[in-house]
Amino acid sequence: MEILYKVHNNLYVNLTNKCPYACTFCLRQTMDRIGESDRLWLEREPSVEEVIAEFDKFDMSQFGEVVFCGFGEPTERFDVIKEVADYVKKTYQKPIRINTNGVGNLINGRDITPELQGRIDTVSISLNNPHKDEYLALVRSKFGEQSFDAMLDFAKKATAYVPKVVLTTVDTTISHEEEAECQKICDEIGATYRIRPWEE
Repeated sequence: MEILYKVHNNLYVNLTNKCPYACTFCLRQTMDRIGESDRLWLEREPSVEEVIAEFDKFDMSQFGEVVFCGFGEPTERFDVIKEVADYVKKTYQKPIRINTNGVGNLINGRDITPELQGRIDTVSISLNNPHKDEYLALVRSKFGEQSFDAMLDFAKKATAYVPKVVLTTVDTTISHEEEAECQKICDEIGATYRIRPWEE
């Protein structure tokens, strides 16, 4: 099983294939790998111990950041994130990022943002679109209509506990006018807006 994999100069952690979204643009529909990975579909979900053991296989000095992001929504295994993040901080003193769809509070049935404090340095949330109806049509969330507002609420709450909260859209997928609307949303909640290239 491929639990850790390299993308550029960062080390990514693949914890789960579960996701409450079925995004129309999801890479999982067309490929089974990203970056320097072979196959990100997991036979089963790795334990905390298995994840931690994988770090010994890498020269951690070559990585700028450890990123929780694989073929699933990482906050589906939030308790594992916390334990692994604590280990990485203590052992390697590396910055830690979570790439998320932003509905971790709905997934876990509680506000998880206070538990990010001291563990997570950056939360990167896929905003995708500034309009609720278009967002919902894109992500096809099992949580339905509450998803968009829950994602923005998560982002806003996270700004109190995480040094950097980033909301992203993908280059060329929305208009420049919509990008300006996304910037306004980010300004209102105190997050950074980033337009990222399609390949990432």
